[in-house]
Amino acid sequence: MLLGCPALLSAQNERDEAPLVDVRNGLSFSKDSVFALNLRFRMQSRAGITTAGGDDLSVDAVDLRIRRLRLRLDGHVLARKLRYYVQLNFSRADLDLEGDVIAQPLRDALVYYFFNPNLYVGFGQGKLPGNRQRVISSGNQQFPDRSIANAAFTLDRDVGMFAYWTIPIGEQLVQLKGALTSGEGRGALVGNNGICYTSRLEWLPFGAFANSGDFSEGDLEMEPRPRLSVAAGYSYNDGAMRTGGQLGQELYAPTDMGTFIADAVLKYHGWAMSAEAFQRDSDRPITTSETGAVRFVTAGQGLNVQLSKHFRRHWEIASRYTIVRPTGEVTALRARTEESLLGINRYLNGHRIKLQWYAGYRWIEGMAAFDHSGNSWTTLFQVEFGI
Repeated sequence: MLLGCPALLSAQNERDEAPLVDVRNGLSFSKDSVFALNLRFRMQSRAGITTAGGDDLSVDAVDLRIRRLRLRLDGHVLARKLRYYVQLNFSRADLDLEGDVIAQPLRDALVYYFFNPNLYVGFGQGKLPGNRQRVISSGNQQFPDRSIANAAFTLDRDVGMFAYWTIPIGEQLVQLKGALTSGEGRGALVGNNGICYTSRLEWLPFGAFANSGDFSEGDLEMEPRPRLSVAAGYSYNDGAMRTGGQLGQELYAPTDMGTFIADAVLKYHGWAMSAEAFQRDSDRPITTSETGAVRFVTAGQGLNVQLSKHFRRHWEIASRYTIVRPTGEVTALRARTEESLLGINRYLNGHRIKLQWYAGYRWIEGMAAFDHSGNSWTTLFQVEFGI
């Protein structure tokens, strides 16, 4: 076709034929306003141990692996209003291999349409607007792993429609987020007739954080004025087929579950404090197979609190306390669990390249004594490297 259009060819020049390349924020290619591709990768290498008990410091488990290896592509096509986001994972530890769940290398695959900078919708597979720590990228976390409360109650990724609306009110910001999804999680096959309904409201009374810091842990930006975000949300999964809704093993029978989430983050001059609370309920949390095997939904409450101080030489001290408290009939199947961690981080290039170390103690049934059965110590070192 181009051979038959000499006028079109003569109208182009070398600048039109060559994409623009930028390496400041990942590796970016662009072609005027028609096309843009940003390519980024990151990996997490770690080494850690867990002891056999609180008073027995012999090694019970060794965590020596590549926790994550991710490739991310995003940009726009045809117009800046039509954008895309794709993320793939390649390490075995990142495939969410749980029982009979098939490995899923695809994490995100979304197409967005921006009506304006404050209003846009998305369609595809991506993170639900759930608790803040889950929505924050694992590459922007203060600790190598999210909290045990997040592991028990998070919403994670799903497939469906997403909507986001930011409303400026003077200096304040109100953000409304919602999703209508399958409820089956990543890579789900055709499921039952249940749908997951998720909504979230965020209020930023002092305005926007520097560099979107409300969704990045720690105050690396050294906010010169206090910044606060307070949020609440609810997700109802009708006919959930997995123990965690979008995560976990398949249940032996579908069940409904509702998850309430409230969280907040405050940052000022290197100090950062965040907290999130969960409440999950289910009409039938325990399911049983024909042979008597049991799989269950963790109904109950969770709380995670973190406090940190970032210093100008890019060192950071961070602390965390977390509790997971099952309720009702689930208490016979899962113990109340608490964890306290202290971490030290060294940032070489913000969250992109950093060294992380923590040590902590985990105890069950409200009994923190070192000789209580089931308690343990843990320590872990991780290197994050990416562009």
